Amino acid sequence: MKYNHQPVLLNECIDYLNIKKDGIYIDGTLGRGGHSSAIHEKLNNKGKLISIDRDKKAIKEVRKNFKNKKNIKMIHDNFINIPKILDELDIKEVDGMLFDLGFSSPQIDNPKRGFSYQKEGPLDMRMNLDQNLSAKDIINKYSKEELEEILINYGEENWAARIAEFIVEERKKKAIETTTELVEIIKAAIPKAVRRKGGHPARRTFQALRIETNNELKQLEEMIKKVVFNLKPGGRICIISFHSLEDRIVKNSFKYLNKKCICPPDFPICACDKKREVNIITKSPIRATEKEVEENRRARSAKLRVAERVKN
Repeated sequence: MKYNHQPVLLNECIDYLNIKKDGIYIDGTLGRGGHSSAIHEKLNNKGKLISIDRDKKAIKEVRKNFKNKKNIKMIHDNFINIPKILDELDIKEVDGMLFDLGFSSPQIDNPKRGFSYQKEGPLDMRMNLDQNLSAKDIINKYSKEELEEILINYGEENWAARIAEFIVEERKKKAIETTTELVEIIKAAIPKAVRRKGGHPARRTFQALRIETNNELKQLEEMIKKVVFNLKPGGRICIISFHSLEDRIVKNSFKYLNKKCICPPDFPICACDKKREVNIITKSPIRATEKEVEENRRARSAKLRVAERVKN
């Protein structure tokens, strides 16, 4: 299957990265390679691009478009390991980083990956197919309380307790194995009058399962606070998020890194030894234009935030 890939907020990302022709850049979420291609076009032979993805298939497909390009390195890994990756490449600091937290079309549209509540497929949802934990494991092995907790925390689902209860009851009869089986359970748990409002009834549950399966939010927060120290002074980190939970983590992480002091307000002098690590470039998130949203519906919820490393 071929995809007409449209990278989200592409022009905005390239503008905010302030790309130097001979600089070193990281695309921490390669996906279909749209952002990587645009960054690479700005580099000369001395420049370097490091593109990372958890999905081996994504790397395999995109690598075809970069044949004979010596200044790009594609790595199958998790962006949380960027400090280790750079250490292995003997690189201390880079000039910029970009992270697009959205899912690529092949992942969403391929029923075998199990991300979609609109197509039948196995309950998988793993971005990295080498990992053991899948959505099926979560649905069939987590306790009612654990299921309820992730539906509340990661899906902001109002009917979390009832959905968790229905899941536990159904799996007593047989293992829940497919996306359509889970969708029917969710529909049965949510009253019909409620299902008529607010989009697909399974949307929030599937979001929560995907986040839990891939440990997305915990890793996002940890990653931001780790990789900022691999930025050169003046280097920028650009992050595109697609739902409020992600955006809140990006916003709060940048705010924390922007603080000079985290002592309680009643302390007479600073005792925390905290330093400001970044300046926040985008006081409010950058959103897609109406034109981009018309051309690419997946851009409608995208938010771009940018911070710049300061000198210490």
